[in-house]
Amino acid sequence: MSLRKNLARIRRGEPVNYPLFLRQLPAAVAGRHTQLFRTEKVASNRWRVQCLDDSLLQRLESQAAVPEDRVAAAHQGDSHRAGTDKTYLLVYHGQLVDARPEVVCQSAQQTLQHFTPKPQVLVVENEQNFASPELMMAFTARCTGQPCDFSNTDVVLGAGNRITGTLSVAWLSGYDRVLCAFDYDLGGLRMFASLARRLGDKARFVQPAEWHEWELSFRQSPGSSKRFVSAIEQAEQLGFNELAGTFRRTGHFMEQEMLLDLATSELPDEQ
Repeated sequence: MSLRKNLARIRRGEPVNYPLFLRQLPAAVAGRHTQLFRTEKVASNRWRVQCLDDSLLQRLESQAAVPEDRVAAAHQGDSHRAGTDKTYLLVYHGQLVDARPEVVCQSAQQTLQHFTPKPQVLVVENEQNFASPELMMAFTARCTGQPCDFSNTDVVLGAGNRITGTLSVAWLSGYDRVLCAFDYDLGGLRMFASLARRLGDKARFVQPAEWHEWELSFRQSPGSSKRFVSAIEQAEQLGFNELAGTFRRTGHFMEQEMLLDLATSELPDEQ
């Protein structure tokens, strides 16, 4: 439960999980909690809490409130708590007149773009891979066993997890199919899970049906055992048991830039 909801419960006189509430407070407040709050345990893991300084409760409520926009979030001390009201997407498509991708400007009121979308879109996480859209579409076609080229596909730069923003997801939802070419690591899996929750069956994670021919490309250190275990758990939750097994066998993640070492003709065949 969020700090905002716990504060609302306290304001209504309802019990809360007090240890959790303390972890959500600013350190300066949590360090003086015995002086600032009076508690009464009413059940297992439930305390009725009274704030002894109503002005403090008001300040905490103001800080925890969901900001209306980026400016309001900045006044609360963290502009990233709110999304932007505009987003810009770089897109390769079959109607380009030169090598530059098109810029799509998306807001809640309108979308500005000068091309007709194809039925499906390929989201490429990293900029270096995005700069080679034909290679990424060829890899996607090998993985899915279905055609993937500019006759039926647009290619958009995911720019890390920026593609999971509300406006970007709204734009992606206009496609029949959203193919996600992300890093094969915890971050990539979490991004896909986020998109899949909102796009449903439209979202598909681009990966080979068999991973054994790719295991030498798993070279990125997970960084910590916690991240490694979390990636395995996330892969299994998504039903990607082959990928989870590859994590276990190699002990590493795979960055999608590894694909750039391979010419299209050298991509391992999918059975």
